[in-house]
Amino acid sequence: MAPSRNVRAGVAASPRCNHGSWVRRGAGVSERGLRHVVIAGGGTAGWMAAAALGVLSDLEVTLIESEEIGTVGVGEATIPQIRLFNAAVGLDEGEFFRATRGSYKLGIMFEGWSGEGSRYMHAFGPTGAAHGVLPFHHHWLHARSAGLARDFGAYSLNRVAATAGRVPSPLGRGDEPQSPYAYHFDAALYAKLLRAHAEAAGVRRVEGRIVDVVLSSDGEAVEALVLASGSRIPADFFVDCTGFRAVLLEALAPREFDNWSHWLPCDRAWAVPCAAAGDFTPYTRATARQAGWQWRIPLQHRIGNGYVFCSRFCDEEDARRVLLANLDGEPESDPRLLSFTTGTRRRHWVGNCVALGLAAGFMEPLESTSIHLVQSSIARLLQLLPSDPRATCCAVEFNRQAQSEWCRIRDFLILHYHANGRQGEPFWDERRAAALPDTLVEQLELWRHTATVSRRDEDLFTLEGWSQVLIGQNILPACVHPLAAGAEPEALRARLDAILARHAAAVERMPTHAAALRQAMMTEPQRKRA
Repeated sequence: MAPSRNVRAGVAASPRCNHGSWVRRGAGVSERGLRHVVIAGGGTAGWMAAAALGVLSDLEVTLIESEEIGTVGVGEATIPQIRLFNAAVGLDEGEFFRATRGSYKLGIMFEGWSGEGSRYMHAFGPTGAAHGVLPFHHHWLHARSAGLARDFGAYSLNRVAATAGRVPSPLGRGDEPQSPYAYHFDAALYAKLLRAHAEAAGVRRVEGRIVDVVLSSDGEAVEALVLASGSRIPADFFVDCTGFRAVLLEALAPREFDNWSHWLPCDRAWAVPCAAAGDFTPYTRATARQAGWQWRIPLQHRIGNGYVFCSRFCDEEDARRVLLANLDGEPESDPRLLSFTTGTRRRHWVGNCVALGLAAGFMEPLESTSIHLVQSSIARLLQLLPSDPRATCCAVEFNRQAQSEWCRIRDFLILHYHANGRQGEPFWDERRAAALPDTLVEQLELWRHTATVSRRDEDLFTLEGWSQVLIGQNILPACVHPLAAGAEPEALRARLDAILARHAAAVERMPTHAAALRQAMMTEPQRKRA
């Protein structure tokens, strides 16, 4: 046999599918031949993988990370599926809020995307209520054409609650409707919390900087990782969480990166925390700026801020000044500049290695999908764990699902830019006129003609999500659906008014954002007394 081939890494580890359930511990994985998994890199992606594999399987799991290497750590906003992950790995919600200084999130408020002063919310959960065989938006479109409808978002319970600064009670009282929600949190503190749970489940952490990737003689699998200390760590399977450099995947399949910057050209972001001030909103804010957009993420102890922009249209220092001029409170550190290229690796699973997080690709956090894509791939990996670590059928299916999911999220992000109404600004004018992926062209054609959204198995965003963005940014169908157009005006008005009344009554019973957090962080004795 030919000797193993070493690949010089030169870098240290760093950093929906709609999976509604998670694989449970004791699935006999070790009996199937896969015994030891090494995770290269820590951060949010690495410790999410470690916690899931440590808690939900009987595998031996080792995580390698170096204190010398920083993490990007700006993924502080999530979508509701994160609650499934936390529950699966045994994180109590109160413990989670206390440890991560987190807050509630009911959706994302988009400001200025259709011009200065415009706003709409992509809120979690349904808008309105279906009637007959048609989703609510068809009836709303008919009511709008007849002058009977309020703003589309007025019929979303989460939008109404979020703008009132209220959230569903964590005490779960029976008279309060429970809407889907997600979290804002400090990503570094979340990784620290996951590390504690992973290590309690038996995951072994190794401190060290990866300097070599040892490949098999055929170059199609990873045999071991070599650390700066000289330690050699072999395994049956590897998870690449080494950030943008994708050290392991680049060794196995170099230059397999699909660059999507012609569709999503923002390539820089300034990030800075500031002192907590202003409204303690239970939603993320995405405000359009001259050459991109600014995020605002309220935590218990501070506000996370960032300006995502395209360097072709905005100088870095100008972008920095714009960000600092639009903070709620005093900055708590110097702004940090991040550089990135939007896109994804063609294969996330190669040989006996899967890439997670930034090692798999990058999409800007406009819809808070970064952490979810890690979660989704972990769920997919748990479902496809092979008896043979190099089984190609598992890799093929994993990659098919991952590519489908990433492409659909890509299209959803492009939609926001394409549908913008900011006139006379070069960046936004270019985005409005830019060519679109064929898949998005087809989606928009279907919507314009039938007010229908085509969804596939790996789609993350629901009909409600698509319709809120399309309507929120003024892309409306050419006509009203025939089955909705026949509704009697008074009956239609009564249905819409009933939805508004239900939402108003429900929100009135909800606690404020701050009160809900206090309730969520109560100990069990405190809850019993409440």
